[in-house]
Amino acid sequence: MRRLLPLALATFAVGTDSYVIAGLLPAIAADLRVSTPAAGQLVTVFALVMALSAPIMGALTGGLDRRTALLIALGVFVAGNAVTALGTGYEVVMIARVVTAVGAGMINSAASSTAGAIAPAERRGRALAFVLGGLTAATATGLPLGTLIGRADWHVTLWAVAGGGLVAALGIAVGLPEVRLPAASLGERLRPLKEGRVVALLAVTTLVFLGAYTLYTYIGPALREATGGSEPLFAAVLLAWGVGVLAGNLVAGRLVDRYDPAHVLTGPLAVAAVALALTPVATGTFVSTLAWAAVWGVALGVVVVPQQHRLIALGPAAAPVLLGLNSSAIYIGMALGGGLGGLAQEWFAVVPAALGLPAAGVTAVALLYHLTTARRRTPAVPRPS
Repeated sequence: MRRLLPLALATFAVGTDSYVIAGLLPAIAADLRVSTPAAGQLVTVFALVMALSAPIMGALTGGLDRRTALLIALGVFVAGNAVTALGTGYEVVMIARVVTAVGAGMINSAASSTAGAIAPAERRGRALAFVLGGLTAATATGLPLGTLIGRADWHVTLWAVAGGGLVAALGIAVGLPEVRLPAASLGERLRPLKEGRVVALLAVTTLVFLGAYTLYTYIGPALREATGGSEPLFAAVLLAWGVGVLAGNLVAGRLVDRYDPAHVLTGPLAVAAVALALTPVATGTFVSTLAWAAVWGVALGVVVVPQQHRLIALGPAAAPVLLGLNSSAIYIGMALGGGLGGLAQEWFAVVPAALGLPAAGVTAVALLYHLTTARRRTPAVPRPS
């Protein structure tokens, strides 16, 4: 696992950057003089650019060894965050988030594929969970800490994220061996989308995160009453959610090494749907909100590792391509969720605290669709030429 640590550090930086904006929305909206739903589109655009740019940048850097590709990606990531931290206008910040997202998308796919390549088959689930643990650890520590710092000045949080990216780059330059994987063109990277089984699994991933981010993008305003507007209490709720995600991720890594990944996923999706449906009731008090956040976090934390494992099982030789597509599916879901939550507020006057209900509906659809995919068995994905 020591060789995987730099990869986990890189995904930690990306995870903090991806999640922390949601916790800072009220402060960002006020500083940039825009509405909260408009500020929420910073999350939507960031996630959408990550999703769309990841396969393109992966194809452009596919001939490089993974260490070099990760260092380039981290350079773009750090530069984008620095410009975001310096930004004083909505347009400049939006452009900076686009640049940052390009680097972030490269980091996630390269880190996951590298972990899958250097880990033995019998420990692949735990290796993926460890590297992905950087993202989930960011929700447990980076997100609440960054939110607390950013409530005083959100620019400081972005400087901290940029610093984290520099530390990750140093760790990769020093600690990661050269890893070369089969290069794939953009057409080859998108070719698995012709396989019905692959598309079905990616659709499940997208639906799960669409449901989650319908609420999570606006979690600050949604929990304002439960926390009484207290920043430390809000950070405590984020910590409970993040620790839950981390716990779910770690448990998932062990479960998929022992059981059918499709079966591992079913229960957590049902729990997530129920937790989201109970949001208006469960967030009535601070104590109940802590419990609700932890349960929802555990359920969501289980999702990614089984999905990655199922995709790799379809075509081990095409693992880098498939994992890149899964990363794109995650961020498409995040983008659509942020957009749906914003539209619900702008068009239908849904208050943030009530966003758990549409989020639960989408998650229930994800569960039902997952059950149909669990019953299907199709041929493996052919190796990219």
